[in-house]
Amino acid sequence: MPESLKTRITRGDRVVVFAVSRVFHPNMIQMFGIHGGFDGFWIDHEHAGLTVEQMELAAMAGRTSGLDSFVRVAPTDYALVTRCLESGASGVMAAQINTAEQAEEFVQWSKFAPRGRRGLNAGGFDGRFGNVSVAEFCERANRETFVAIQIETADAVENCEAIAAIDGVDLLFVGPSDLSQALGVTGDFMHARCVEAIDRVAAACRDAGIHWGAVTTTADHARMLSEKGCTMLSPTNDVRMVNAGIKAVKGQFDFLFEG
Repeated sequence: MPESLKTRITRGDRVVVFAVSRVFHPNMIQMFGIHGGFDGFWIDHEHAGLTVEQMELAAMAGRTSGLDSFVRVAPTDYALVTRCLESGASGVMAAQINTAEQAEEFVQWSKFAPRGRRGLNAGGFDGRFGNVSVAEFCERANRETFVAIQIETADAVENCEAIAAIDGVDLLFVGPSDLSQALGVTGDFMHARCVEAIDRVAAACRDAGIHWGAVTTTADHARMLSEKGCTMLSPTNDVRMVNAGIKAVKGQFDFLFEG
């Protein structure tokens, strides 16, 4: 089993992750693992709507490649949260959160009693397919499950201090695209409004004793995030990797594509 992202983040390590979405295949995850340098990945259920079986395959491919995983979901269905965890992913991340109340509800969906009200079924991978006691399963899941909350709306920025302080929230994760849109500067991730929001998130996490992460698309943006204390950086995804590969091949064999 790979070392969990939660363990690395709690320890203060910088972790580098990629995203899996529209071009999902287990082989692609294994290719990332073979190239090395990545610590894990997140499965974008919010936009790609992967099936439970696909999430199971993704998590399995990650484990065989030494890569931990978590799933991003829209915070609209408590049953989906537990299915993601039962599939073998070690955590979940809520998209489009606006308030501390929404974040608290998501944490409760992710945790068993007494902290939460997650539906109890030990028959998935995280319950070792029924081969551990229910009490042991619940205790370990509550302790080890990774919960991240995305900060990608203006309201979420305004409430980030309260969200970061919630027991059970391990990480705040900045979504720069939606955040720039919410702040009226769509696509300008280095705009002063975006940087100001990032500073506020970083301060909220420092005060709460947790860490924060972000999607990043350029080296300059990634350096800025790192300098401000970002410990989980997500610089690529499957679609971006395929596009980069196509461009690289066309550049290498440019004479074949002339005219």
